[in-house]
Amino acid sequence: MVNLGLFSGAKRAKSVNVRFKLPYYTHWGQSLVVCGSDSLVGSWNVKKGLLLSPVHQGDQLIWCGSIAVSDGFECEYNYYVVDDNRNVLRWEKGNRRKVLLPQGLQGAEVIELRDLWQTGGDAIPFKSAFKDVIFGRSSTLSIERPLGNFVHSLDEDDSVLVHFKICCPNIEEDTTIYVIGSSSKLGQWKVQNGIKLSHAGDSIWHGDCILQFSDFPLKYKYCKYGKAGVISSEFGQNRDLLLDASNFPPRYILLSDGMLRDLPWRGSGVAIPMFSVRSDDDLGVGEFLDLKLLVDWAVESGLHLVQLLPVNDTSVHGMWWDSYPYSSLSVFALHPLYLRVQALSDNIPEDIKLEIQKAKVELDGKDVDYEATMAAKLTLAQKIFAREKDSVLNSSSFQKYLSENEEWLKPYAAFCFLRDFFETSDHSQWGRFSQFSKDKLEKLISKDSLHYEVICFHYYIQYHLHQQLSEAANYGRKKGVILKGDLPIGVDKNSVDTWVYPTLFRMNTSTGAPPDYFDKNGQNWGFPTYNWEEMSKDNYAWWRARLTQMSNYFTAYRIDHILGFFRIWELPEHAMTGLVGKFRPSIPLSQEELEREGIWDFDRLSRPYIKAEFLQDKFGAAWGFIASHFLNEYQKNFYEFKEECNTEKKIASKLKSLIEETQLQNPDQIRRSLFDLIQNIVLMRDLENPRSFYPRFNLEDTSSFNDLDDHSKDVLKRLYYDYYFHRQEDLWRKNALKTLPVLLDSSDMLACGEDLGLIPSCVHPVMEELGLIGLRIQRMPNEPDLEFGIPSQYSYMTVCAPSCHDCSTLRAWWDEDEERRQRFMKNVIESDILPPSQCIPEIAHFIIKQHFEAPSMWAIFPLQDLLALKEEYTTRPAKEETINDPTNPKHYWRFRSHVTLESLMKDKELQATIKGLSLESGRSVPHDEAKPASKPTSVDVEANEEKISLATKSNGKPQKETLAVT
Repeated sequence: MVNLGLFSGAKRAKSVNVRFKLPYYTHWGQSLVVCGSDSLVGSWNVKKGLLLSPVHQGDQLIWCGSIAVSDGFECEYNYYVVDDNRNVLRWEKGNRRKVLLPQGLQGAEVIELRDLWQTGGDAIPFKSAFKDVIFGRSSTLSIERPLGNFVHSLDEDDSVLVHFKICCPNIEEDTTIYVIGSSSKLGQWKVQNGIKLSHAGDSIWHGDCILQFSDFPLKYKYCKYGKAGVISSEFGQNRDLLLDASNFPPRYILLSDGMLRDLPWRGSGVAIPMFSVRSDDDLGVGEFLDLKLLVDWAVESGLHLVQLLPVNDTSVHGMWWDSYPYSSLSVFALHPLYLRVQALSDNIPEDIKLEIQKAKVELDGKDVDYEATMAAKLTLAQKIFAREKDSVLNSSSFQKYLSENEEWLKPYAAFCFLRDFFETSDHSQWGRFSQFSKDKLEKLISKDSLHYEVICFHYYIQYHLHQQLSEAANYGRKKGVILKGDLPIGVDKNSVDTWVYPTLFRMNTSTGAPPDYFDKNGQNWGFPTYNWEEMSKDNYAWWRARLTQMSNYFTAYRIDHILGFFRIWELPEHAMTGLVGKFRPSIPLSQEELEREGIWDFDRLSRPYIKAEFLQDKFGAAWGFIASHFLNEYQKNFYEFKEECNTEKKIASKLKSLIEETQLQNPDQIRRSLFDLIQNIVLMRDLENPRSFYPRFNLEDTSSFNDLDDHSKDVLKRLYYDYYFHRQEDLWRKNALKTLPVLLDSSDMLACGEDLGLIPSCVHPVMEELGLIGLRIQRMPNEPDLEFGIPSQYSYMTVCAPSCHDCSTLRAWWDEDEERRQRFMKNVIESDILPPSQCIPEIAHFIIKQHFEAPSMWAIFPLQDLLALKEEYTTRPAKEETINDPTNPKHYWRFRSHVTLESLMKDKELQATIKGLSLESGRSVPHDEAKPASKPTSVDVEANEEKISLATKSNGKPQKETLAVT
């Protein structure tokens, strides 16, 4: 056996030629560079790395380059796509590559590294969701032979040592990997005569053999050899290995063959907000410890995943508005709402137990009573805290938790104290505490302060929340069930994070979304937008800490509104709706650009266009009254808003006072009409650069636009479509590639992106490149010519679902529109019969089965949709099961399941139905007890037909098979 790299301290004298080869298609003006830890490949400075040269080999473009090294050379390296100035355009994902050369090589020997480009998808099997939960037993395999050792050694001049290496993350017990092929050394396709590979750890299997020049070109493939002689050959075409016919053919070929091409792994899960769970033990709302029972139900139902909405503390207002789970008070703190007070102590006195029982009865309503539940839990927790504070706060477990979390926990506790003391979360109203500083913080949390016990109470609550969620998360891991969290796109303006890190946020702006499926008027979420430039200065430390914290509990997460990492819909602070915004970052229309096109009257285009006839149409006989209070006539029959009414917030404030004074009728309609008027513009002037403009979204719908001359209309339409659909693509792609990789590299959680809404064309290629899993909702297809998505045509790297928390449930959607369900019945179910007026279990079964059978990696179903499979669970009005109404910024998030987890655990029929759908569709179930055994194949494994799609050879795509989690 030749030992690689063990003698790295020995004297190096013999020069060895290391040749890199990688198949990859690039765009014009792009090249590939090898960069790594050794100075010969740039010492991780891409500008100084090894520039490769392209060579056509059949229908492939092979990038090649070589360096002269000493024997025993060791190096880490990766490949990068660069432009002509060596600026990095793209880089490999996954772990760094390693090369270790053997000692004792002859001078001038050629060692060839045959690599395949590593995509983001290649790294997915090594995410904690798969490595630690789904494929947990594979990670316990012992190392048979570490990388860095060859079994054979060369002794003939016309021979080549070929080292095979393959990744196989999902492997059953007592299963071995073989490589077989056309050469007799590879068994001539006979597994028993092939090369048995050794496990090297990290799901890598490797082995080597000596081949003669005459064995080339070589065809080969990998296969699994399992229990009872069951053989499973990898899918797809045979792999090819050609020998360079130059004067200096390689003596060693080190193959990195990527992933074993197995059947793509597919799983399923259930989605439900934490607050919506109901159990016999909870107190008015779902609690973290309920997740253990939910995990048990998931296992019995054949589901591998439980997906939640955000669980961070949202206690900003001290009222039911805080039920909105995406408006975080702190991105690190957990929500006290989900605390199980009974689990705070083993020694709760009888009087407090009686109070808990009384509260359980009072709060056991149809929906969540947010305010009453929070009040009850905090009151009970304070009573228990008063009895046991000393023993808990002095315990080694608590001290360890405090030490590991003090960076965020101490400011959080201080914030909560100040919020309650000043009776507002608006930290601008906190006097000398408005500006955060570490000195002020130390005084606030000092043990000598009169309020130290209040500070400790917040520590105590967070400590127990951490323990309870950790207990549930660990239980899920052991059961083979992934706990999937949710990463909100924003934080509340009045939050701990904006107090402690104000420079990371653009506090005079608001985040939202332009008009889309969810709301034709757009959405205004009220969060400040991010100051990405400032965040980049410490390599996005706030984001990295946030993801690290999430990974303590979750092994997968959903990135809320992933489009925000490409560009965000930014609104002025004074906006209340989401219509009149602009994308940030974006390339605006310059005044010079507009003037070249014959557009000159910028005041006319950028101020609200209000004519007397518009007022008469909107307000009828009351138009004079409205005009006198809100408008000035600056030109005959033309009006402008008064200074005190020239924003949406000012209009709302003025209208409120008018209602109090005059008992004005139909105030909501008047406000909507006034908002329509102030939004009646064509261009928005940039407040930071008055010579830059942004076209108002859907400008063709405005009377301001329609009153323009034809030339101006044509120019503005063309520039509108250029702004929204063309000129920003490269900018947005680069922006996402600065920020998203930092998130993904901050933890080993599996990342899924919510890519719904107005999708720029750059989004899906970037998600594919980074290995991000997308979302597909059947009623919101990506294809503009489809009314309903076709699950059978979804790509593998997706999560598919019939509905989500931001839209109506399957039953409610069916009930909403008679004509739409007739079209669905005809076009999707392919039946001409009149559809039932309600979503009966047979309809639900058809739609859910469609999604189970989809190629998507994950099929995740809201619990409400799974309950629609059984008639007894459909007695509740369908509309009551909707979680969120995106059109209502003050929606009360209070849906609570009408079925307890204990009842669901007893319903073996429903469990069998769901599990049957999962198994019949070929999806994995926890522990695979019921997974059908693979059929034994012939020991003579000939080349099989291609069964997976190969990657196209389009520019910018790696030349390799489409990989899946296997």
